Amino acid sequence: MYLSAIKNFITKNKYPEFQLKAVFFDMDGVLLDSMDFHSIAWVKTMNGLNIPFTMEEAYMNEGRVGHDTINNAYLRTFGRVATLDEQENIYQIKTNHLEDLGEIHAMPYSNDLLNKVKKQGLEIYLVTGSGQLTLLESLEDYFPNTFVKEKMVTAFDVKNGKPSPEPYLKALAKSGLNPWEVVVIENAPLGVESSTSAGLFTIGINSGPLDPDLLYTSGADIVFPGGMKELYKNWDDFYQVNLAPINA
Repeated sequence: MYLSAIKNFITKNKYPEFQLKAVFFDMDGVLLDSMDFHSIAWVKTMNGLNIPFTMEEAYMNEGRVGHDTINNAYLRTFGRVATLDEQENIYQIKTNHLEDLGEIHAMPYSNDLLNKVKKQGLEIYLVTGSGQLTLLESLEDYFPNTFVKEKMVTAFDVKNGKPSPEPYLKALAKSGLNPWEVVVIENAPLGVESSTSAGLFTIGINSGPLDPDLLYTSGADIVFPGGMKELYKNWDDFYQVNLAPINA
């Protein structure tokens, strides 16, 4: 399964080979078990402003930078985008709701997978649409000595968030690697669209209520319906396939 997926990826993108050197991780729903809290906070915020918004919509918007989520809801409801002041105020309300919900924990098996990746000598990067400082700062608590600023792309670093390829292209530029030397771990359709449109091999993990087929239709090369646990248990088999360069 893994070898055929990689060969299809090489052929589709017309790359010379594939040789794994780095893993780019999304944060919410991949490293942090945070998506339920994010969704509840968005629903409370939007509904409090008389903007129709559901839990499913929150999951479908996962990966967008906050102002894009706000503007899309404003356009649908009021026929205009929010002003900068409105965006800042609404995002602060959402942040307050999120913090009121309590502590967000690491996704089970995420630290185990990161430790495997480290031992295999692969580089680790973070690519997230989040601008929640408390969550970004919590990464050092949950994953000590793993994520450094020079290897992170967040909402503060991009003009166009996911599903634009910009976040992953920025991470690729920071890494100095070729696109055929990277694997992305994503859990959201918009994140998968972002990474695949950047030309990167993408593993989708289903960690929420959405149909895992949405990850395939968004472009994921491999999907693990069982989420991070299934990815962790299968990672060594995937890694073994990549010990030598793979050609189409």
